[in-house]
Amino acid sequence: MKILKFSSFLLVALLVFSSCGSKKKSATTGWDYNSSEWGGFEVSSNNEQPTNPGLVFIEGGSFNMGYVTDDSRFQWNNTAHTVTVSSFYMDETEVSNVSYREFTYWMQRAYGEEYPERVKDIYPDTNCWRDKLAWRESFVDYYFTSPVYDEYPVVGVSWEQANKYCAWRTDRVNEKILVDMGVIVLDQTDLRGETAFQTDVYLAGQFRGESGKNELTNLDPAAGGEPRQARREDGILQPSYRLPTEAEWEFAALGMIGSTVDERIIEHKTYPWAGHSLRSANKAYYGQFLANFKRSRGDAMGVAGNLNDAWDYTAPVKWYFPNDYGLYHMAGNVSEWCMDVFRKDVDPVGGEDVDPFRGNVYKAPVYIDDEIAINDTTGSIEYQNEDVDLNRRNYRQANNINYLDGDYASNIYDYDGQSAITEWVATGGDDEEEEASDDEEGGSTLDNPDSVTNMMYHRNAARQSDVTSLTNNKVRVVKGGSWKDRSYWMQAGTRRFYDQDKSTSWIGFRCAMDRIGSRAGMK
Repeated sequence: MKILKFSSFLLVALLVFSSCGSKKKSATTGWDYNSSEWGGFEVSSNNEQPTNPGLVFIEGGSFNMGYVTDDSRFQWNNTAHTVTVSSFYMDETEVSNVSYREFTYWMQRAYGEEYPERVKDIYPDTNCWRDKLAWRESFVDYYFTSPVYDEYPVVGVSWEQANKYCAWRTDRVNEKILVDMGVIVLDQTDLRGETAFQTDVYLAGQFRGESGKNELTNLDPAAGGEPRQARREDGILQPSYRLPTEAEWEFAALGMIGSTVDERIIEHKTYPWAGHSLRSANKAYYGQFLANFKRSRGDAMGVAGNLNDAWDYTAPVKWYFPNDYGLYHMAGNVSEWCMDVFRKDVDPVGGEDVDPFRGNVYKAPVYIDDEIAINDTTGSIEYQNEDVDLNRRNYRQANNINYLDGDYASNIYDYDGQSAITEWVATGGDDEEEEASDDEEGGSTLDNPDSVTNMMYHRNAARQSDVTSLTNNKVRVVKGGSWKDRSYWMQAGTRRFYDQDKSTSWIGFRCAMDRIGSRAGMK
């Protein structure tokens, strides 16, 4: 059905562009749309987003995010609070080994010869399976490479590697759309990094590949009949695949679309399924476990002849029943990366209650001589943090990770550069206020969130550098229990964190995508 929907979308797109000459009129001016005689302003009829490969539509809404049972670990890092999550898309399953191998294979072909470091950086750390007091060498040798494990979740992947996978997947999906339409030519015989299709490079007008036979007609009279490339306004290219936010992940895991009547949530679930037990209440499967987890110390899968959850380590990505959204393994199997930077207080005073997220670092392309800078080796656009803009109200600097985090940058949010914060950090936390000096790059410490974080999470940073917190700007939220966890972590409201550049045998990931347009989907 998903393939059929996606194919239908491509057919609709073709029909849209074959009918560019249709006489649609502007309600503002009365001028004809899609007519070179009337200036060539084009308006696409493609006004619905399709469900892209691997994704499930998640209809959004409000819910109580956080614990619904006792916080048995007394961490108090996710107290219940009401937020709204916009509709979005999420992978039906965790990303599998075979899907991630497709990624590494393509990257090896595109960059292995000229840019081997870029390929080396994306391979999973198979040594993550090792333990000083356990024997797991077969997993080290076979888990990622053997076809036996093709449909098992990939592990040993860091948060940074997961993001690179999302970017690669975005480009391959958009490339296929344009190839199927005949707008560009798929040439894999001499694939090199600088010629590889990248969505942002294409939209910047600097794609170095070949155009197809069905290039789009440019209706601008000044173009002289020359064809053009696809644009965002055409509704053809799709939004980026990405990791889900913590709020999105928890909302999707609970699957409360199956426990609502009218506008009432009749049961706030603890797990991705109804009820407060980890065992099935269905008569056909009565008493069987609904997730892959560790029942107790030494009991990872039951006894011979009567395995309780059947798996001591990971299970195939489509093994247990999906939740009401159709998502598999939102509890157990592997925990999953989220986009968010971890903070103990997930709901700061003054924080957003619609699509909450901590981790915004706004980027903009680098321009050289009024042209977007492209790396000659990789063919990628170079990005930099957006400059401080004092004229806007919604944000004042690119990096907003620490905003409303109890730090000085949040309290002195006019960013006038006259804070005592620099001296405070430099002197190890002395209370004497002195005029702030600029940092080495000529900017105020207010523009350097890492310095702010050192002040917040390192006690007396200069004098007691060995006394630190595990929380910093490079740890990301991890949600969901795993094969090695106890039942407590199967609750959707529990949360942990892990270094974004490290990996482990119990963390995997799945992708998400923004829903643009109507929130109710294609009903």
